[in-house]
Amino acid sequence: MTEPPQPPNQPPTPSGYGHLPGPPQQGYGYPQQGENPYAQQPAHGQPPYPQQPATVPAYPAHGLQPPAPGAPGMPPKKKLTLLVAAAVASLLVLGGVGYAAFGGDDEDPGQPVAQESGDAKPSGSPSVDKGDGSGPGGNQQLDLNAGRKQGEDKALWLKTTKVDGPGAGVATHGQWVVGDTVAKTVGKTITGYAVADGKEKWTITFPADVCGVTKRTTDDGKTVVMYEDGPSETANCNQIRMVDLKAGKEGWSKEVPKESAFDMFIDPSLAMTGDIVTVNRLTRATAFRISTGEKLFGSPSEGCVPGAYAAGNGKLIGVATCSDADMTVEVQDADPVTGKKTWTYRLPKGWKVGRVYGVDPIVLHLTNATTKENSIVVLGPDGKQRTTLSGEGTFSTECSVSHDDSLQGCATAVVDAGTLYLPTKTGLGKANEIVAFDLNTGKAKWRVPAGEGRTLEPLKAANGQLIAYRKAETDQGGEVVSIPADGSTPTALLRHPSGPSAPIESSFYSPDVDYSDGRFFISTTRLLAQDKDEKLLMVFGK
Repeated sequence: MTEPPQPPNQPPTPSGYGHLPGPPQQGYGYPQQGENPYAQQPAHGQPPYPQQPATVPAYPAHGLQPPAPGAPGMPPKKKLTLLVAAAVASLLVLGGVGYAAFGGDDEDPGQPVAQESGDAKPSGSPSVDKGDGSGPGGNQQLDLNAGRKQGEDKALWLKTTKVDGPGAGVATHGQWVVGDTVAKTVGKTITGYAVADGKEKWTITFPADVCGVTKRTTDDGKTVVMYEDGPSETANCNQIRMVDLKAGKEGWSKEVPKESAFDMFIDPSLAMTGDIVTVNRLTRATAFRISTGEKLFGSPSEGCVPGAYAAGNGKLIGVATCSDADMTVEVQDADPVTGKKTWTYRLPKGWKVGRVYGVDPIVLHLTNATTKENSIVVLGPDGKQRTTLSGEGTFSTECSVSHDDSLQGCATAVVDAGTLYLPTKTGLGKANEIVAFDLNTGKAKWRVPAGEGRTLEPLKAANGQLIAYRKAETDQGGEVVSIPADGSTPTALLRHPSGPSAPIESSFYSPDVDYSDGRFFISTTRLLAQDKDEKLLMVFGK
């Protein structure tokens, strides 16, 4: 056993370390104002470089106050120590030396095959121009590829939008690449664009704002979206709808029923595997069949009650809070159709689950807010602890206010069959690294530096190779690279241009990113919504 976390939505007490050592990397902030209007759009209320507000937790650890340090099976105290920055990021210290992991997303809509070289031949035909005068990608009066250097690939298109919304701005969660379509949410709409040229293909409008998404889709391009039950500020995020992203059509809709009188739709999130989706919230979860909308099961009202599930590869892993005096946290392997648990993994008092990095194999990030400790453990298929990771460095798991904060959201950790990939965190202008941990031994296998003061972010892993994004700078375009299984020299799959598009690419705040079929997609997760043109979605390719 290992150690669990504290009550959901209660920020851990800041450690004596206070703040992160220096501001985040340039890629998360915004370039200096210049002549490019699309590169000057910080998320609402965000300064040029994200600050670290005193009471925002790095991520809500899941499970309510959970068997004491030193309990059987608990990870060694000095292996990983959590330095809770009083804000948007936490520092995970491995072996007492500095290393940090930053926020992003887990792999999701399916693992793409890592390409051998950078000459992928993207598919997808242009869509029919509706004649609205917007032209490809919004037809900006800006040549995104002006002065493109030898060896650089292209910015294919940039989609901008003009929205007049509330003072807090408009959320734009959700980005899906399905076949020849990339879909993006804005407020109460989801719009599909042709990946080849950015022309609008379809738009679906919901009765109220979209408030929860999952990056996963079914094999035939369907997903489930949550939306509010009304336009008021006190509306509940308790409505769900199936959406066919390939066809641009909506399917069934329904309200998620309460599982008990204490069921509250606070910070709801979705988890998907196969034809099953779970709606997770503060203390309860409900599962539905995606194809029909049929309710399959809900959390029990007593015992160890799952409030959230992590899903993928046909598996469902529940994180439950037990009704004992210590409110112990329990990890459960659940049948995706019935919810019945086949094994349980009980955490010691005071520990909870901060993240589920992988479900096959199961890789858990555990936190203890009282002792400021942190541990990454690997469970076997029988639910028994297999390994505890150890290594030198500081890894953060930051989660911005505009990002998915679910069990599988935020952190840019990628897991394949035998490896966990984590990016390190460094000061402004210093290169970070991606570190590959062997899940069998718990030790670091290799480190690949970003180089040149750059930042590398893992995207996906397949066939023993890692696909990573080297983030753009104001004067230098980003890159998509493939890192071999042995951690040797990366191969560039895409080199984004360093002309006018670089300051735009570098200014996407806490973006959704994806690499699919030879193209790189990057989109914002919040708009200022001040009735001015703002960048929404940008695509790069050959």
